[in-house]
Amino acid sequence: MTGRLGGDWLTAGADTADVTRPPVRPERVGIVHLGIGAFHRAHQAVFTEDALLATGDTRWGILGVTQRSATVRDQLRPQDGLFGVLTLGTDESSLRVVGSVLDVAFPAEEAARVLAAVAAPDTHVITLTVTEQGYARTPDGTLDVAAVRADLDALAKEHEGDTGDHPAGSAIGLLVRGLAARHRAGGAPITVLSCDNLAENGHVLERLVREAVTAALPGDAAAPLLSWLDTAVTFPASMVDRLVPATTDEHLADVAARLGVRDDGVVVAEPFRQWVVEDRFAGPRPAWERAGAVFTDDVRPWERAKLRLLNGTHSLIAYAGAVAGHTTISAAVADPAIAARARTYLFDDALPTLTAPPGLDLAAYGEQILGRFANPHLRHTTEKVATDGTQKIPQRWGEVLTHRLAAGVVPEGAAYGLAAWIAFVLRRVRDDAPLPDPRADELRAAATASGDPVSRLLALPGLLPAEAARSASLTSAVSTAVGQFP
Repeated sequence: MTGRLGGDWLTAGADTADVTRPPVRPERVGIVHLGIGAFHRAHQAVFTEDALLATGDTRWGILGVTQRSATVRDQLRPQDGLFGVLTLGTDESSLRVVGSVLDVAFPAEEAARVLAAVAAPDTHVITLTVTEQGYARTPDGTLDVAAVRADLDALAKEHEGDTGDHPAGSAIGLLVRGLAARHRAGGAPITVLSCDNLAENGHVLERLVREAVTAALPGDAAAPLLSWLDTAVTFPASMVDRLVPATTDEHLADVAARLGVRDDGVVVAEPFRQWVVEDRFAGPRPAWERAGAVFTDDVRPWERAKLRLLNGTHSLIAYAGAVAGHTTISAAVADPAIAARARTYLFDDALPTLTAPPGLDLAAYGEQILGRFANPHLRHTTEKVATDGTQKIPQRWGEVLTHRLAAGVVPEGAAYGLAAWIAFVLRRVRDDAPLPDPRADELRAAATASGDPVSRLLALPGLLPAEAARSASLTSAVSTAVGQFP
């Protein structure tokens, strides 16, 4: 094997049984995507390419923006934006090369380029997958101004006519700067579409954007931009689903053998994929429905089902599995004790809190979730799923706790999940190991102070709904479950 995946590779031969090539690529950028990690490449980028293949509409190339480091840019730019998606099912696998991404930018070094792309008249949609942590919120849900201060200062300078290339340090700050640049360039309508696992993500994002504008621009200076946001920008909600584990050296070798060249940007995914989108766009968009996306007036029932059933169960399995010594989610869900607790959470705690969206059988969906987690080829690590617990727990377990406690029921599965998270935190603190959470310092302080660490961790501001945080029966159930962990 010699060489690297790139545009020349596309003309080197026809499709084979092992590889599908993109027969056509977009002609220009129509989408700017913030957070071009593995999930976006395995999900929205695939939907976008399939919409192109179904319609022939070549307006919707993607400029990916890598937030945390230049790694993805340095992987994909030499490959002309091309990358493989290795789909691994229980009994079969396939590889396709995706061509919907035209380039990748790193805003710490190329902020001006990203701002220009957002302001360009051919750009009609901004999408985001920046994780819960990327929304820069305080525990009470408002904008963490300190976390985005550098971008807010840059926005104020740009508002005054400063044309310097100020580095971008946050997704929210970069988004607001881009929207302000578009407003200054004439203010063509644009849609900002959140694809992160947040309840009512579009509404959350819109509020944070407005808070950032107000924090950056003094007094009446913010008024024109805020008015434009009201009239020309929409923030639809969406729900996304596909399991995308980390790419391993084994995956890289498999893909290289199939392609005949090296692919540094390959991602791995399960066969299942789902995208439900609120049909509220400010202007043109790709025909994603032709690729299987569902458009609806109300994403919330789908969103709640996914957050509480899939994501909530995923977190429980990850924490319990990590504490039990299981490296992968599939190994953890194969553990009978963990599987039983996952079923308790899924079917006894979470499912009764939901109203099924049209056409979705919740019980069958729950069984499908457990089957997907059991796929041994994905090797989704418990360590990765266990990150950022203080950001994920409120979204995934909060409403389940509220509903069941209001019904007079102690949710034993959710209590076990909280206990597994506490055991995970306590073990990391005890072993002086890295604690993968943005509130790691608070967690360490709560875990090491005198007294009961369970009560202190459950009382962490913003972690649980108020009624759950003050529930003696829930605290007792969690304390009992914590004692079951080594």
